[in-house]
Amino acid sequence: MIFKKNPLQLNKLQLRTLALLQILAEEYHDKETPYQNNGITVKNLPPLHGDHVHIGRFTVSSREISGFSNPSVLAALSRKKLIDYSFPPSITITKEGLQYKTELIQKLKNLSDH
Repeated sequence: MIFKKNPLQLNKLQLRTLALLQILAEEYHDKETPYQNNGITVKNLPPLHGDHVHIGRFTVSSREISGFSNPSVLAALSRKKLIDYSFPPSITITKEGLQYKTELIQKLKNLSDH
């Protein structure tokens, strides 16, 4: 089987948002709890801390999380069955979304200096 890079043709903001959701799921998922509805629900998005946010032991620039507040990005990811989301903000990263290769995770993960 040939691996196709970005088979769903996500744009840069969609890819970045999905990668950050994957990091959140990895950091906050209780490994003992089974996935709900074949995914992991993220109920609380990280708050801004100056010009960055903390996701577990990592820091991410605040401009990198702009997709979290963009309804078009969330709708596109939902249409492509990578997430399910509802209001108030509750995002479930589906099994497909967790397995989607964004190739951005290592770029976005910077160890926190505080």
